[in-house]
Amino acid sequence: MFSLQNKSAVITGGGSGIGRAIAELFAKQGAAVHIIDLDEPSASATVSEIQNNGGLASYHICNVSQQPQVVDTFKAIGQVEILVNNAGIAHVGAAATTSEADFDRVMNVNVKGAYNCLFAAIPLMKAKGGGVILNTASIAASVGLVDRFAYSTSKGAIFAMTLSVARDYLHDNIRCNSISPARVHTPFVDGFIAKNYPDNQQEIFEKLSKSQPIGRMGKPEEIAALALYLCSDEAGFITGCDYPIDGGFIKINT
Repeated sequence: MFSLQNKSAVITGGGSGIGRAIAELFAKQGAAVHIIDLDEPSASATVSEIQNNGGLASYHICNVSQQPQVVDTFKAIGQVEILVNNAGIAHVGAAATTSEADFDRVMNVNVKGAYNCLFAAIPLMKAKGGGVILNTASIAASVGLVDRFAYSTSKGAIFAMTLSVARDYLHDNIRCNSISPARVHTPFVDGFIAKNYPDNQQEIFEKLSKSQPIGRMGKPEEIAALALYLCSDEAGFITGCDYPIDGGFIKINT
């Protein structure tokens, strides 16, 4: 079950965190993994880890917010059966404290970046007779999070984008779903805490961990396992759905 043999999988933001866990698991299940990232050392390290374990992987340095770069990268990859739109950035601020520049920056990566990859990948999938798309949304698309205005807006767009793509490409054998993680312990989270709360990092880490009813943050490997299922043939009857993976955050906290 859950074999990805003979499938080409593109994972944006695959150099670290959730993206890296997905890339490593997909390669373990037989996929030829293509990582798209801006951080070459992280992308290279992930590819090396996969190859050292007998998997197939390569990386492509590309800014997902720049459509010409994205189109050229997908043309170079050539064959795409699976696309995981995972690249994203965060921002702290409410509507009245978020600058236009910061708002545009989040939208360009989180929303336009996903759109650019869809724009480039879908024609390749249609040419091969189908494919699977998985977008990384967030619980922020479903509940109000304090001081996460731009980020929440971007993830709400990802959720709506998922529904639209699922409907538009039903008859092209292209499935599209999204996952909505709560807080997951990744280098991204550690860096976010260090940048925004430098004087009380441990306190904030514990506070964020305990905000999940289950009492801890998620693990990247747990998110990857759900991603594998949704991108496998075993999930062939699933499209147009969002899957919270949140330690009970949405249903128990709200």
